[in-house]
Amino acid sequence: MSEMRWSEACERNRAPILAVLQRHLATRQRVLEIGSGTGQHAEHFAGALPHLHWQASDHPDHLPGIAERLQAAGLPNTPAPWPLQAVLSPAPGLGPLPAAPLAFDAVFSANTLHIMSWAHVQALFAGLPTVMADDALLCVYGPFNEQGTFSSESNRQFDGWLKARDPASGIRDAEAVDALAAGVGLVLIEDAAMPANNRLRVWRRTR
Repeated sequence: MSEMRWSEACERNRAPILAVLQRHLATRQRVLEIGSGTGQHAEHFAGALPHLHWQASDHPDHLPGIAERLQAAGLPNTPAPWPLQAVLSPAPGLGPLPAAPLAFDAVFSANTLHIMSWAHVQALFAGLPTVMADDALLCVYGPFNEQGTFSSESNRQFDGWLKARDPASGIRDAEAVDALAAGVGLVLIEDAAMPANNRLRVWRRTR
């Protein structure tokens, strides 16, 4: 039985995301995707950007489906996905870190920050320096609030649905995320509007 999962949202948002990634990743070589989910983004972006080594990663439970999708696609630039996620112990960060070379010059993550608890969001950012090269980019897609205000009624309703499912989840304030980014040497260089009241925010590592 196939273990591949499907996300209609991935199919809808992949084209506008790719349009931004094509500009920012044109001179990059190695991308780490954190929270690859169904693997649809990894398959699409790696196929459209063949110059990139696209490393998918996620919770171990999701890896079989991601691996199945990437194997079926037969892309030469998508190695086996890694088990990697934000962890709170023994110290906040990303783990387990593989023995393979890290120092990625770009990191991508979509629809993850509002699913994780805020403590796990903090852990993710705390762990970024361990996987990012100097001058690396961080590209994060999803919904964001501005100064505690929802950008749309649909996002307000979505936030309510998230919190009913898991009180620790919820749409994050852009300013709070920017503060976490600044704390690990990341400077915001683009905040691109996306369909359905989402954003694609891009930071560059400066230290």
